[in-house]
Amino acid sequence: MSGSNIPLARTALLTVDLQNDFLHRDGAYGRAGQSAPEIAALPARIAPLAEAIRRAGGWFVSTQFTLVPAKGGEPIISPHLRQLRPFLGKGDFAPGGWGHALVDELQPADLTVEKIAYSAFYQTRMEWVLRKCGIDKLIIGGIVTNGGVASTVRDAHVRDFETIVLSDGCAAFTPETHETAIAALRPVCRVAGVAEMISEIRGA
Repeated sequence: MSGSNIPLARTALLTVDLQNDFLHRDGAYGRAGQSAPEIAALPARIAPLAEAIRRAGGWFVSTQFTLVPAKGGEPIISPHLRQLRPFLGKGDFAPGGWGHALVDELQPADLTVEKIAYSAFYQTRMEWVLRKCGIDKLIIGGIVTNGGVASTVRDAHVRDFETIVLSDGCAAFTPETHETAIAALRPVCRVAGVAEMISEIRGA
């Protein structure tokens, strides 16, 4: 793909935080009125790419933001997140719950990795799982561009994964924030559109 000698069997689509609690109207963010049309549109846009990579023998990896339940089921929430999103509470983003799950439009993932911060690599098993499965190339999308996506892209880059960020396969709460984040990622990864990646996968 695009001059890369990494085969599709060693390539993964990696989505960040495309979960019911973020995207569904009955999820934690939906109930609080926290959404954006660009974010809501992502599952339908990414689904054909997920299907193309599955058919070509590649991988689909879902990484899911997690609020770890502590005593009495109360979630452990970092102070900055509690201040930013005071509506989060018991049961939100809880492991194994409906809100924590990948949205139906993209099910099933081949691999699922819980994460507790912006980056999918921070204190997670992500790198271990990718290495064990022989994955060397990542096509990354999800939410938000300036948060989980950007942090994951940069951490993948410093770990020597060949990395592509989907310019129209990730989103932020404003288009301006998204565009600024994409521009800032250009020095560390390739930037490509969903249709471009589908075309390359089908032609590989």
